[in-house]
Amino acid sequence: MSERPPAPEPLPHPVVDNHCHLDIADDDQAGVVEAIAAASAVGVPRIVQIGCDLPGARWAVAAAAEHQALVAGVALHPNEAPRLAAAGELEAALAEIERLAGAHPKVRAVGETGLDHFRTGEEGWTTQVESFRRHIDLAKRLEKTLVIHDRDAHQDVLDVLDSEGTPERWVMHCFSGDADFARACLDRGAHLSFAGTVTFKNADALREALVLAPRDRVLVETDAPYLTPTPYRGRPNASYLIPVTMRAMAQVRGEDLEVLCAAVDANTEAAFGGSW
Repeated sequence: MSERPPAPEPLPHPVVDNHCHLDIADDDQAGVVEAIAAASAVGVPRIVQIGCDLPGARWAVAAAAEHQALVAGVALHPNEAPRLAAAGELEAALAEIERLAGAHPKVRAVGETGLDHFRTGEEGWTTQVESFRRHIDLAKRLEKTLVIHDRDAHQDVLDVLDSEGTPERWVMHCFSGDADFARACLDRGAHLSFAGTVTFKNADALREALVLAPRDRVLVETDAPYLTPTPYRGRPNASYLIPVTMRAMAQVRGEDLEVLCAAVDANTEAAFGGSW
C-alpha cells in the first residue's frame, strides 16, 4: 500500500466524515483506534462507517457498538445485489440486512444502496432496481437515513425515488452530478455529500453543483480508502484528510471555513438523526 499523506492543519470547527469504509483499510482493532484518533486530532471526531455487503455490514454494526466515535450504515451495494441474485442468495441477504439495520441504536442508516451503471452491465440493472426498492422500503419502515450510491444512473435513481417515495432523511453519497441534477435531488429533500472528487481538475460541473447547494444541505465525506483529494490522489484516503476537502469546498463556495464547517456538522446531525 502507498504511504499515507501527512496530516493537514486541523479544522477550526469539527465536522463528521459521513461516509467511510474503515473495514477495508483499518479492519483490526488497533487500526480502527488509530484511524479515529488521527481524524479527531484534525477536527473530525465522528465517522459514519458504511457496510456494503454482509461481512461489511456485520463489521459496521460491531464497530459502532464498540467505538463512541462511530455510527453505522448497512446495505447491499448495488453491484453486490446481482452477484447475490445469481447465486440464489439475494433474499436471504436482504433479510440479514433488515436484521442488522434494527440490531443496534447506533445503526443510523440503510446504505449504501442505489444504482451503478458503470460496473454492472444492463443484465444486472433490473436486480439493482429491485434491491434499491427494498432498501428504500426498509429505510422508511425503520425510520433510518437512506444513503444512495449513484454512478452513471442519475435519472434512473430519480425515477425509482419518485416511484417509491423518499424517506424523511436521505443522502446522495459522493454526489457526482451537475447543477441540474443537484437541483433535482434538493427538490426531493436530499442532503448532498461531497467527497475528494470536488478537488479533481476535471470536476467543474461538480463544483457548480456545490456552489448551487444551500449551506444547510451540504455534507462532506471521504469514501475512504477511495477518492483521496488532490494533491494526494493515488495514495490511501482516510478520515483525517477531510480538512483538505473542506478547505477546497469553502474556497469553491467563497465561504468562511469555520462557518461552513459549523453548518456541515449541524447538517450531518440532521441527516443522520442526531448526535452520537
